[in-house]
Formats: sequence, C-alpha cells, structure tokens
Amino acid sequence: MVKLNNDWDTLLANEFEQEYYQNLRAFLKSEYATKTIYPNMFNIFESLRLTPYANVKAVIVGQDPYINAGEAHGLSFSVQAGIKTPPSLANIFKELSVDIGCTVPNNGNLTSWAQQGVLMLNTVLTVEAKKSRSHAGRGWERFTDFVMELLNRRTIPMAFLLWGRDAQQKGRFIDNPVHKILQAAHPSPLAGGRFFGCRHFSQTNDFLEASGQPSIDWQIPNI
Repeated sequence: MVKLNNDWDTLLANEFEQEYYQNLRAFLKSEYATKTIYPNMFNIFESLRLTPYANVKAVIVGQDPYINAGEAHGLSFSVQAGIKTPPSLANIFKELSVDIGCTVPNNGNLTSWAQQGVLMLNTVLTVEAKKSRSHAGRGWERFTDFVMELLNRRTIPMAFLLWGRDAQQKGRFIDNPVHKILQAAHPSPLAGGRFFGCRHFSQTNDFLEASGQPSIDWQIPNI
C-alpha cells in the first residue's frame, strides 16, 4: 500500500486500486526482485511525498529516472548530493545563472525546490539500470496523466514547465485558463542549445507574484 502522508493519499486512493496499476505493481515487484531498478523502491513517489497537492506552485516534468547508480532519488532532474551533476542538470543550472543570477551549486539535489512547491514529476517513475525508457509503456504514463488531470482541476494558478517532447505531451491535460504553460526543448546536451534562453524560472516567478503567491527561491544551497 502506497502511503504518502499528505493529501495525495485521498486523491490517488482509487487510482492505486485500478487494474492497470495493480498490473504495474506486480511488474515492479518482479523487477525489483530480479534486477537493478532506480530509484530505490522507497523513493518512487518522492516527488508526491515532498510536494503535497495543495502546495504545488510549479510543475517540472521530466522523462524517466537517471539510469546510473546513485543518481535517481524520485525527483525529476535531481540527483543525490555527492553525485556528479548530469549534463541535463548542468544545463539547467546554466540557464538559472543567466536567467536570474543563481550561482552554480556544489550539488544537484533539488529537494529545496520540492519543499517550496515545485512538483518534480517524471512521466515514468522507474527504470532499469543502464536502460533508458525500459519501464515505458507499463502503466506509469497513465498514472502520471491522472496526476496532471488532478493538477489541472486546481483553481490556484500554477506554472507548468514542460521541457522536451515527452513533457509537452502532458500539456494536453492542462486546459484550465488560470494555469500557465511554459514549453522549451529538453535541457539535454542534444537539445541544450534550444533550451538556453527560455527564461522559465523568471517567468514562473513573475507569474506566481502576479497571482499573489510567493516566488520560488531557485538557488540550490551548497552542502
């Protein structure tokens, strides 16, 4: 039984009982028992655990977790402290520096964003080591579609930062006019040149402030 200890528990209770999710759960049980799967099974829902539904101010949608040891811990684009910053995250930090003047931190742990109301949601929440997209098509997409539908229902304005094709496909669930959709290329090295200059961080703060909400402190603290 998934227990998030916040308002997501009630909102997702019925979804966890759906046949597709039960099939996904059985698949994951086998995968974790026989293979190396990321993140740790206790961190699969870390994004929802750290950012209650009622607290969400912005949503950053990623693809699937990092595939290398020690990196993924349940937040899109984030890595554990002490782990080398992956190229995509390095590009995010470059854009932050140019956009709002943040200094590049000595770690890539984005937990401080999650605690301020930034929901850092991958479209697929698990992956086999060294095999990107290995858990695609198993049911996670339907689950995260439902999360986006729930977010769309909120009447408090939120910003949705959709980077890359997978993330932008989730934008079809956001049609509530109070919300703001920001789209850009994925920050990976393959598309980083088209990600730079998107200024999504300053735009998010401007939008939040205009709607009477506190802005987000995007500066990651050094450890």
